[in-house]
Amino acid sequence: MSESNEIHRYLKQTGELFGDELYIDPEIVTADDPGPALKSFYNQIKNCTQCSLGTTRDQFVFGVGDPNASLLLVGEAPGAEEDRLGEPFVGRAGKLLDKILAAIHRSREKDVYICNVMKCRPPNNRDPLSSEVMSCEPYLWRQIDLIRPGLIVALGRVAGTTLLKKENEALKNLRGKIHDYHGTPLIVTYHPAALLRNSNLKPAAWEDFQWIESILEGV
Repeated sequence: MSESNEIHRYLKQTGELFGDELYIDPEIVTADDPGPALKSFYNQIKNCTQCSLGTTRDQFVFGVGDPNASLLLVGEAPGAEEDRLGEPFVGRAGKLLDKILAAIHRSREKDVYICNVMKCRPPNNRDPLSSEVMSCEPYLWRQIDLIRPGLIVALGRVAGTTLLKKENEALKNLRGKIHDYHGTPLIVTYHPAALLRNSNLKPAAWEDFQWIESILEGV
């Protein structure tokens, strides 16, 4: 994608998020470290009520990790523990994810950033509505613009189908392929919670993460 197209996409997304007025903080724009810009962005959107989930959440779950990460992990939406603690992928599934990341020589603090498509928990962990995704997905676009990962990995079928706009696609048809998400390569693999429910999926998931590691080594 050309630089002019990148600028146009950024301005369009900013308009969708904040309206027609554009505010620029010179210190953030010129900084090499995207950390301050991510923090500023979080402060701008943490009280979001663009959809009804903003009135039912406990916490706005923005994301955690290395602002300079080459790997961006994206889940579907916060669960009950995430909503309570304000951090994505905690509990048993989060601990398993941490073990998987350690096996490919990464962690939440090292070369990985973790977030969800949705920043607020849908009631009773239901799938997010398309209208809710439309309200929240631009926040993910902005996170990607700031972090500039070399690879996005969607964790689970719902996250994958939501990002790729393939609502009824089976996970098996999404795995093993490099997709494109707004100019960034994207891979779909199993959600850690699915591995806890069915240990037979673990060998295939491990193959995916070995592949992910090999891609990242070439980024």
